[in-house]
Amino acid sequence: MAMKFSNKLNRRHFLAGSAAMIGAPALAQDVDGAGTVEIERDVTEAVRRNISSFRALDWQPYFSNLRNGAILVDVDSRALHYWDEDGVTYKLYPSSVPLSEDLTRRGRTQVVRKVEGPEWRPTPNMLKRNPDWPKFVPAGPDNPLGTHALYLSWTYYRIHGTHDTRKIGRRSSNGCIGLYNQHIAELFGMARVGTQVLLI
Repeated sequence: MAMKFSNKLNRRHFLAGSAAMIGAPALAQDVDGAGTVEIERDVTEAVRRNISSFRALDWQPYFSNLRNGAILVDVDSRALHYWDEDGVTYKLYPSSVPLSEDLTRRGRTQVVRKVEGPEWRPTPNMLKRNPDWPKFVPAGPDNPLGTHALYLSWTYYRIHGTHDTRKIGRRSSNGCIGLYNQHIAELFGMARVGTQVLLI
């Protein structure tokens, strides 16, 4: 009898604790542009929910052809889709996206350069907001661009890796799209200079 009571009590505690955790509000993340995927303050200080709506998409509504392959970044679902030129290879990756709408650029661009072991220099606007940031970070584990970067035709915009995996699935950049290092390495191997890119 005592054993049954103990099991019920444990189950009741578990259910009550679970309900409390589900009902707890997510901590809001600072979205004033001060934080960035590039040397953002510690993500544990203020974290927005990590949300991503993963679903496979067809390329036809977004591209007229797959010449040189195609990358679609859905900022709202925080997902990057890739189709190879062959129309058979399709990849879907979780991503980090810009902190706010004013830092978000949407539209068509393309990959203009590929760099393994990228170096990083903050933009003039980043340095204005964060004057204590370094003006240059060499390739390596402290580099905010991770292990690989695909440079886009838009100045300062990249699809790159990150060593801080907590940022994936969150609004955490000044405009760039971030991927786990293993995912950017895979995408880097498939994408080429000239790959079409669309941010929606």
